[in-house]
Order: sequence, then C-alpha cells, then structure tokens
Amino acid sequence: MKTVEDVAELVALRRTPVAGGTGFVPTMGALHAGHLSLVARSKAENAQTVASIFVNPAQFDDPGDLARYPRTLEEDLAVLERAGCDLVFLPRAREMYPDGYRYRVTESAFSQELEGASRPGHFDGVLTVVLKLLLLVRPERAYFGEKDYQQLRLVEGLVQAFFLDTTIVRCPTTREADGLAMSSRNRRLTAAERAKAPAFHRVLEASLAAGWTAGEAEAALGREGFDVDYVADRDGRRLGAVRLGGVRLIDNVG
Repeated sequence: MKTVEDVAELVALRRTPVAGGTGFVPTMGALHAGHLSLVARSKAENAQTVASIFVNPAQFDDPGDLARYPRTLEEDLAVLERAGCDLVFLPRAREMYPDGYRYRVTESAFSQELEGASRPGHFDGVLTVVLKLLLLVRPERAYFGEKDYQQLRLVEGLVQAFFLDTTIVRCPTTREADGLAMSSRNRRLTAAERAKAPAFHRVLEASLAAGWTAGEAEAALGREGFDVDYVADRDGRRLGAVRLGGVRLIDNVG
C-alpha cells in the first residue's frame, strides 16, 4: 500500500487511468467496519482502490468539535493495508485550501435544511472538499454510506451539476449488533450513553413502521432521554439527529 501526502504527487500518479477502474473511499479517519465495507465494495468492483484520510476543518462549525474529533492515523493505515487498499491520500489542510478557503461550493436549497440548519456552513465544507478530492483522485466510482443520507444526496447532486465523470455508489448503513449506526463519533460515548444510544435507531424504525408523524417520533426520542435536533421525512426516509451528552448522532431509516 502506497501513501501520498503531496497533491502534486497524487496528480502525477493519477494522470494515467488504471485498466479495470479506480474506486475511491473518502474518510476522515477513525475507521470502523462501516468504512471497511466501502473498501471491500470498491475492491470488488475496481482494479484499484484509493482511500483518503483528511479531517476537513471546513466542515466543522464548532472548533471544539474539530479538536475533539478522534485521530487514529497509524491504526487507520494498518487497517487499510490489511483490507487491501492500494493507495491512501493523506493531504494537509494548507494544500487542500491554498486559497484559505476563499473559493468554496455552496448548494442553496437542500443543504440549508436538517444538518445544514443545525450546522451552518457544514455542507459548504463537505461539498468543497469532495469536489477537490474527486478532481484529484479522478475515480471511476466513489463510495458513500447511506448513514449520512443528506450528504449522500448532496454529493450525488454535486457530481451531476458539475458534469463529473465519477459514479457515486450508495452503500447500506453498517450497524452494531444492537442497531446503532457505526460512526467514528461513537468512540466518544460514555458507557452509559453507549447503552442508551441504540434507542435512537429503534424509535426511528418503530415510528416509521407504526405510521407516526415526525413530530411524534421526536417526542418519543425526547422521552428516551435524547436532546433532539430534528426528525424529518425526505425521499421516503425518516432522518433524525440527536445529542447524547456531548456527542451528536445521526441516522435514517426507510
């Protein structure tokens, strides 16, 4: 497995297409089985698999949240090598944003709702870094999990709007045995919070099956002890975001 930190080196490596195609898995590190399922899907569908690890400062509206985000680079690299990843891009913020983030991508409708309303500027940062990474890596396919459903839909729209020659591949949410959606943020839950967290998914799933309104589901989550940011229905799916202690969790069912 090769690692690359320099943008110019990555551009040189990716100048010649790989026969059989290249799949790309963008991450912010702190890898778990959900990330590895994306790598496995990429390896099954492409001759080469590239991953990136970059904790993107532009998508954090809270500096404290950025500082607390788990960073486990050595462990992540070992995990990716065992998974058979071919190339890992480890960019530095100064190279990804040589303009100081003056130039950015803004979507003016869906990105302003739900996560966008709770985290101002978040999706500008997400879409800007995804566009940069897709232009640098130039993959035939890029793999995104359905847990971050709003992000997934916005990335699909980005690719369509800018005529990018990459197919976005949707991958199912990977869950713990008790139903909790896998997330790097789960590492920050206390033991008591981790025991309570699976109720988030259970309530979303049960409320949809029972025909409850989003408001009724939100009330049920409140009774379970969650601080609810939102519950909303989009594209036939029920999306939610809650806080448990100092950790923000998102999920969706449908």
